[in-house]
Amino acid sequence: MLLPLPSSLYGLARPFLFGVDPERAHELTLDALARTQNTPLACAYAAPRVADRITLAGLSFPNRVGLAAGLDKNARCIDAFGAMGFGFVEVGTVTPKPQPGNPKPRIFRLPQRDALINRLGFNNEGLEAFIANVKRARFRRDTSKPPMLLGLNIGKNAATPIERAVDDYLIGLDGVYPHADYVTINISSPNTANLRSLQSDEALDALLGAIADKREALAARQGKRVPLFVKIAPDLDEAQVKVIAATLLRHRMDGVIATNTTLARDAVAGLPHAEEAGGLSGAPVREASNRVIGQLRATLGKDFPIIGAGGVMSAADALAKVEAGADLVQIYTGLIYRGPALVRQAAQALQERRA
Repeated sequence: MLLPLPSSLYGLARPFLFGVDPERAHELTLDALARTQNTPLACAYAAPRVADRITLAGLSFPNRVGLAAGLDKNARCIDAFGAMGFGFVEVGTVTPKPQPGNPKPRIFRLPQRDALINRLGFNNEGLEAFIANVKRARFRRDTSKPPMLLGLNIGKNAATPIERAVDDYLIGLDGVYPHADYVTINISSPNTANLRSLQSDEALDALLGAIADKREALAARQGKRVPLFVKIAPDLDEAQVKVIAATLLRHRMDGVIATNTTLARDAVAGLPHAEEAGGLSGAPVREASNRVIGQLRATLGKDFPIIGAGGVMSAADALAKVEAGADLVQIYTGLIYRGPALVRQAAQALQERRA
């Protein structure tokens, strides 16, 4: 989807990249990033990290721009993405067992709207391989500057019945807990059957109750309390958002990520691939994401951490997320359409807003 190129060259390379099958381009990119990270070749995409420290959920974030989960599902390129200037990088979603995901083709570009549709379905190499990759990352070894933070995103296997979903999340939490700065509970992907039903009142209450209990046990065992974030969908009405907010507070979750991809197609109607099944990301999800962020902030109060994701295609979009109520922002599709330069542009805009 993107290549490790200097920002000035990304615009020249994009036509070539967009001429390749989206998933194949993504695989080639990750292979290139994995090979070049922590080598002199990383200078091709490295950029100084904007210093804009903010403390949330007990964590000190070097700046307020992060990589959203989904680009690096197997945690292979943590150091490469960190070199682009992100203040935090979130990898996954990982499931307890390896799984291939949904049949191909399963990623579709809609360049007329700066959008993607994907129905990947949590394709990943499983928890054991994921943790091994996380442990190989070197970003914490550089003590000369504030460390980038790492979020680990967990989900359920497609073969696990929804009524046993809690089991998968507890396995995932147990595995990633020692290695994460924060853990994200992904209950909002539209590409695993029935997963979004976990956002409903009773299901969410049961899931977060079990996760909260598990966290207390892990905190006692590990001697550290790792913050927990919950990632929700944009396709929620105000009443549903209020129920979710109340449940987050009741179970002492540390933050929320708003939002995942959308099932809505109004903004892309009539375009090639618009009717493909899956989650729509990029510019068309921006307003729905901002609406949910605003509703969350109004319900949760001014101090509850919110990470805004969805439709950050420019520095102005990052500012709009914060103005809607987010404390931090994450980028996914914007990195594909705009290239690594977007990271620094967004971080600088947010830094200047606080100045």
